[in-house]
Amino acid sequence: MRPSPLSGFPEFLPAQRIVELHVIETVRETFELHGFASIETRAAEPLEQLLRKGEIDKEVYVLRRLQAEQEETPGQSTLGLHYDLTVPFARYVLENAGKLEFPFRRYQIQKAWRGERPQEGRFREFTQADIDVVGRDELPFHHDVEIARVMAEALSRLPVPPLRLQVNNRKLIEGFYRGIGAPDPFAVMRVIDKLDKVPADVAAKMLVDEAGLSDAQVGQCLALAEIRTPDTSFAERVRALGVRDELLDVGLAELEAVIAGCLVAVSERLTVEADLRIARGLDYYTGTVFETRMSGFEGIGSICSGGRYDSLASDGRVTYPGVGISLGISRMLVPLLARGRLSASRSVPSAVLVALPSEADRVRCDEIAQELRRRGIPTEVASSAAKYGRQIRYAERRGIPFVWFPGAGEVRDIRTGDQVPADPGTWTPPAGDLRPQIEENL
Repeated sequence: MRPSPLSGFPEFLPAQRIVELHVIETVRETFELHGFASIETRAAEPLEQLLRKGEIDKEVYVLRRLQAEQEETPGQSTLGLHYDLTVPFARYVLENAGKLEFPFRRYQIQKAWRGERPQEGRFREFTQADIDVVGRDELPFHHDVEIARVMAEALSRLPVPPLRLQVNNRKLIEGFYRGIGAPDPFAVMRVIDKLDKVPADVAAKMLVDEAGLSDAQVGQCLALAEIRTPDTSFAERVRALGVRDELLDVGLAELEAVIAGCLVAVSERLTVEADLRIARGLDYYTGTVFETRMSGFEGIGSICSGGRYDSLASDGRVTYPGVGISLGISRMLVPLLARGRLSASRSVPSAVLVALPSEADRVRCDEIAQELRRRGIPTEVASSAAKYGRQIRYAERRGIPFVWFPGAGEVRDIRTGDQVPADPGTWTPPAGDLRPQIEENL
């Protein structure tokens, strides 16, 4: 019986996996160029640790042995699979604080699991790429600029449709809401954060009903939320609204610094803008906040989000503030791969297939292949001594560009038919053929 796909657990064909690995390698290389160290945390955490945020409790996968009810040990914690990389990272920092140098700069590329309803851009198993900088008791603001710039640089290198990195600052909007006399600035933030999902008139009613604002205050909040600029000109537009507050001034200065710091990464693939609608509904964000939209795929929501949090973790004596941003690799790639917008030039790493004249020649063919591999050329030997025509067609089906003929001591580019004498100790394919190339149909 043929198995059915398991909804929410994406699997890739070999050529698609090459695309995913290319993206992972690109962001990994960028993170390491900026000095971020790689860590990997365990897949499972105590359930009480995972449920501290509260709003995720219905989505956590519980981990237990099949016979757990009979084998449970009194006092033993129930385990759950982590649903993001921030919660396990906070635990990791507390557990290893005495062995880490602060500020601690880390990146993490791992799978996570979330029991939500599968839909485009949302999966039960998915891969994320996170970067964070964490301090001990304090963390200078310039790390907010750094995190934004590093992720912007990574995003600008990806072979995906144009991305828009949207940045805001919670101090800015909280200060503005205080300045207009909002009784509960955080209730206003939660409503404003929904403006991408609900019409402005619906949000206006929610601001009255849920945040206790007057019609005049609602008008000011919606006017602030409409401000979006690709540079630091947002600050002048905010000041023109006539609201005054000390926290607002701090937020404006911080957001100006982040936007200015990211402009070096702006390209055809990436724009950066101040977007004063962005609030990030989670209350633990305390300053800079990020979201990212992919052109043509805005319906899947933000593919890269994060921000500043002044209490990532605490052991009761020391607090560890941080700033970080998370790229949803699966959320970004699965829709593109499903639509054929991205692919690889071949489905295997092999650049060369060594043809096999006969089984008696296999040792000699293996030696040729090994010589090529020693020089970094991905090579495989034909699986059987079929007619050369069949071996060439096998290479064509897999996208392998070159076939090596050991008897003649020649190599053929099967795309053009050009065949030349070659020595396995010196011959090298063109750089573009050495590894599979990413092909874009964007």
